[in-house]
Amino acid sequence: MHIDSRQSMPHGPIIDSDMDSLFVLPLSIIPLTTESLRSSRLIKNHHMMSVIEVFGERATGSGQISVDHLPNHFQWKEGYGHKDMGILSKVAPLPSYDVYTLRRSLRELGVPVNNHADLKLTDDKNRQLTGYMTRFTLPLIREVYGETARDVQRFEDLVQLFKDPDVKKALARLKQMAEKLQIGIEQIPRFIEDYGDIFLALAYYNHCLDRLAPLIENFVQAMADLRKSMQVRNDRNLMAEIDRQEKMLTGLVNFLKRMFQEFGVMSRDLWSDLTASKFNQVRAYIESTQVKVGSVLCGLTVKMNAWATHFPNPRAGGPGAKCEFIMTEMRPGMTELIGLARGA
Repeated sequence: MHIDSRQSMPHGPIIDSDMDSLFVLPLSIIPLTTESLRSSRLIKNHHMMSVIEVFGERATGSGQISVDHLPNHFQWKEGYGHKDMGILSKVAPLPSYDVYTLRRSLRELGVPVNNHADLKLTDDKNRQLTGYMTRFTLPLIREVYGETARDVQRFEDLVQLFKDPDVKKALARLKQMAEKLQIGIEQIPRFIEDYGDIFLALAYYNHCLDRLAPLIENFVQAMADLRKSMQVRNDRNLMAEIDRQEKMLTGLVNFLKRMFQEFGVMSRDLWSDLTASKFNQVRAYIESTQVKVGSVLCGLTVKMNAWATHFPNPRAGGPGAKCEFIMTEMRPGMTELIGLARGA
């Protein structure tokens, strides 16, 4: 896994639909009783605090309410005992709102969802992930169809063929796979869908990290420029804080790179000697670490988006404004992200 800044990517803030976002939870998917809340969003703000966004437009800004202030804002007679407060107090602390973290965390928290089918990426996002999925699906395609699998280009095609295999050679290979996995051949389509969902999550996170590359590089370059300014050179505390923030940022990116390298090795090793226990180990490891990966990506995206919004190009803002951003916007939440990466 690598960050390739040579790709044609925008250098402005990363903008996704609500369901494709790491830091936005559309409250319409949760059965809340307060009508105005159902049309609102739970978001992570620049300080990594979870707030209700009742409106958000570029022209008007973002109207935010702290979850703790909801009883007073809506004048709930039940106060903190209101049903919606009970749900939101569980959901708000989640460190990421990506669909994969939500699937796992909402189930563990016992939070109901209006329609579990809503917890998925949009079709547009899935199309963007096609290239990332190839590295995970090619070994599977070759396992079933050998080197002749030229007509199978998309993961969806593969799932469909497994549901109705009409190639004798493929059918024989499917039987072998079922034996290795210690399942009936009729269970192979479910295995394929489980496999695809697990690695689609990795493809999504991989995509999120790659998109961060130009924003992170812009930030690092801005820090180098700041160190050259007289204002920063003469302030040892400020210089130390800039070094600290850049070191934490670099550490978090390196953590993500290591995780994706591990996932890649495990994926390749899985098909070298496919067994039921090996697949279950890979699935358990990925599922146990994906919330951590999603959380770090969520935090980095929020921080780099904030920087890109305030300083869309190197000429935007002087050293004073950038130093103030470092101290007031960049610092909050970064230590917690380091803790998440370390497993705290």
